[in-house]
Amino acid sequence: MAFSLFGNLLGKKGVIGLDIGTASIKLVELAHDGGRFNLLNYGIFELSNQEEAIETSHAGKLPEENIVAGIKELLTRANIKSKKVIASVPSFSTFSTVLSMSYLSEKDLAKTIPLEAKKYIPIPLEEVDMDWTIIDTKPATGQGTPVVDVFLVAMAKAEKEKYKRIIQAAGLELISFDLESIGLIRSLLGNDLSPMAVVNIGGRSSSIMVVDRGYERINHNYEIGGFEITRSIARSMGVNLARAEELKRSMGLLQDNKGGTKIVSEAMRSLLDMIAFETQKTITNYETGKTIKVQKVFLVGGMANMPGLADYIKGKLQIDVSVGNAFARVVFTPKLQPIIAELAPTLAIATGVAMREVNI
Repeated sequence: MAFSLFGNLLGKKGVIGLDIGTASIKLVELAHDGGRFNLLNYGIFELSNQEEAIETSHAGKLPEENIVAGIKELLTRANIKSKKVIASVPSFSTFSTVLSMSYLSEKDLAKTIPLEAKKYIPIPLEEVDMDWTIIDTKPATGQGTPVVDVFLVAMAKAEKEKYKRIIQAAGLELISFDLESIGLIRSLLGNDLSPMAVVNIGGRSSSIMVVDRGYERINHNYEIGGFEITRSIARSMGVNLARAEELKRSMGLLQDNKGGTKIVSEAMRSLLDMIAFETQKTITNYETGKTIKVQKVFLVGGMANMPGLADYIKGKLQIDVSVGNAFARVVFTPKLQPIIAELAPTLAIATGVAMREVNI
């Protein structure tokens, strides 16, 4: 296993944001002091063997004892003192949608939502825990009733119990769950209510989310991620997967007169074009029939800092694209400055979910 740690940065206790992703486990420990978030500590636990990481099932499907061992190792190596945890729930483990519904009263809405939910949740409702919130209200016209947009989310009870077992076995105290998407909104967008998109490129899949007025509106997952791009480079270059991963991170889409960099770049383009296409389609689907336009896209995840990626996606979408900075509203030690830009998109989810508890 490989670690990226910095020790106990401020010698305090805070709240841990936990992100069990498809390629690694991330922890961020935050504290709230004087109205500001302070980064106390962080840790990243990933498979050291790239071929194992790429060819085996993702972290969410690893044996629970392996995940527990990884969390314990992070806590020990980073000397994290806090025991309180907010756990991120990945989008592939939840069901979410936005419903537009006539509004009479909160009581009537509470009765109607389970009936509507059956259309969107593919498993029996008794097997999930469900929650909802009103995110927008449209006034009545004529003799009609007001219409509300309701953000609905459900999580399988079995998945919830698995997270509880893992966190308890790691010797931690689970404070609450938080959606991966909400964590990203909190860490990247803050109080910005303008329409934006967030593209999270993970190891095995990518999620594309449109956010408007501070809430998730559309969130789609696609089975294209960093591992598939690494495979493509390995095939094109005739190298092993570990070397292909190195080339992806160091060369990315940069080109010079050397044939190797051109091959690396070309090996990725078709897959990146698919991600760009799906991003554009998701944005267009949301914009259709509305007067708003998505003006900015944030890239997060392990691939976000790949050389040339933001500019390449920007060229395809013809809108502003940048790497998401989860630490824009976080105070951190100057010692981290040389690597903070590398850490920020990778730790965006863990940072965002830790901010939830800090706000309570």
